[in-house]
Amino acid sequence: SGLVSNKETAKEYAMSGIGLLAGSSILLLTVVWGSCVIAGNQEFEHHSPPSNSHHKTIKTFFTGYGITTDLETSYSARIMVCSVIPFAIMQVPNLFHFSSGLRNVTLLIALIITSILLFLYFAYQIFEPWVQKRRLEYVKHDHLILRILQHVQKNTLQRIFTKNGTPNVSAIRRLYREIDQDGSSGISASEVKDLLLKNKVTETNFDEEREVKEVLQIFDLDGDKKINKEEFVSGFTKWLHQTQHALEKQYFSMKSLKNIYQVFGPWIENKRKEREGKKQLICEILKLVQSDVIGSLLTVDGKPDEHAIRGLFLKIDRNRDNFISQSELRELIMNIKFVKASMEVEEAVALVIKELDIDNDRIINEDEFVAGFHKWLSSTSAPAPVSHSESQEDMYQTWEEADMVVEERQRKAVVDKSTWAWFKAILYVMLGIVMLSILTEPLTESVHNFSNSVGLHPFFMSFILVPLATNAREATSAIKEASHKKPRTTSLAISEIYGGVFMNNILGFFAISVLISVGQVTWQYSAELLVVGIVCAIAGLTASFLSIFPLCSSFFAILLYPLSLVLVFVLDQVLRYN
Repeated sequence: SGLVSNKETAKEYAMSGIGLLAGSSILLLTVVWGSCVIAGNQEFEHHSPPSNSHHKTIKTFFTGYGITTDLETSYSARIMVCSVIPFAIMQVPNLFHFSSGLRNVTLLIALIITSILLFLYFAYQIFEPWVQKRRLEYVKHDHLILRILQHVQKNTLQRIFTKNGTPNVSAIRRLYREIDQDGSSGISASEVKDLLLKNKVTETNFDEEREVKEVLQIFDLDGDKKINKEEFVSGFTKWLHQTQHALEKQYFSMKSLKNIYQVFGPWIENKRKEREGKKQLICEILKLVQSDVIGSLLTVDGKPDEHAIRGLFLKIDRNRDNFISQSELRELIMNIKFVKASMEVEEAVALVIKELDIDNDRIINEDEFVAGFHKWLSSTSAPAPVSHSESQEDMYQTWEEADMVVEERQRKAVVDKSTWAWFKAILYVMLGIVMLSILTEPLTESVHNFSNSVGLHPFFMSFILVPLATNAREATSAIKEASHKKPRTTSLAISEIYGGVFMNNILGFFAISVLISVGQVTWQYSAELLVVGIVCAIAGLTASFLSIFPLCSSFFAILLYPLSLVLVFVLDQVLRYN
């Protein structure tokens, strides 16, 4: 909007833009970067604490803890350093005292190089798409919790929470028992994979091994590659607290909320149907054998009659080999009308074998048969006690209610590259530019009026306050990701910071250069760009060759923020560098 304004107004817009560019980049690389190191710090694996106990705590605190980033993060830092090339070019007129005409030529050269860098960055992402994939992975990580919780409204979460809003531990424990399919008192990697992948309905680019490893890292506190009940309850409770907080703070859009419980929902629905089918099958088998085969299997006082059960075993074991084979079991099950109507005979046979065959040899011996029928009769004759706070079926009813309100959208695995898709993408970009243009004028005016009221230069208001507001969401997201204290998520958060700084430098400089050129404003912002270039060079070159950052590095990074502000003041007001 400054393009259509007079020269004085264009100068104010340029000043605010330079302040926002410098403030945002420096804020991200100092305060936000340092906060990520503090939030994500872990004890280094090969750290040896000093022998002197007097200095042990202090030295360990500074050097024994920190973060470790991956190779792609170093590449992102190197790409970010390239964004300061136009800033370096704009130092030439000051160093060699160029005339006004040569300054304009230098600005034009810097503008052309900025355009080339932006084009090369886009082209690089097309031929080397790892940058986009990491950005998508950074966004998707937050939604791993959403996929595992898969809900759409707060009220459908209430069954997982008690009336006072705390997680319902009994419901979480029941969920653990459902996931622990083999009853081994621990959820294995294969069971996690089944939970995450078997019933996924929306994810197309899904790194299953990484996601399984991530879930195990979150829950598996003792590192034994299995999740026990205590670890599951603790981890799931933490997830519920995070989700509840996110819902209350409206961190997730309604579109995102529709993905909550999308993995658990179909999986538990299948388990519910399987459980109901098994229960009905057992009832029909007991009804059949007690009416047609041997009579009642219960004593007078209603307890299982072991003698009658052994007699039933002998009747089913037609070849008298003391085992009930699948063929003998099939002969019995084929007489059940329920099986013929709702499931395949082989499916019913497999289900009964799974229930009764303790040693997994695919045949049922007499002891297994007696133990299994004893359990069946006990469960059908004496109903299990119902919890006062919540019944056994309440958890599953929650999922059924959630399914009624969740819109299952099928995403196409192939990217839409049609003309209409391109048109919509360009239209959204243009709409964003228009919205920014409309909002720029009142923002600049507000900053100018506020700076006049408090007696500060508009640049410093744009440098300090405006970046805090415009980058708050990005900063919060990065720090939250780093707080998971996992090298992968910390690396993604740091990479996102470097990517954000690159785009801020390139697009910000491009917009300001166009405004200055069209508005015929005199260039006088070399000091600000010099400071941004120094901070970017320090942060970028350091991260380009180092992957381990101790906790003490965060304090040096945060200290750079006030130092950069002082340096801008000294260059601009004392040394008159501009």
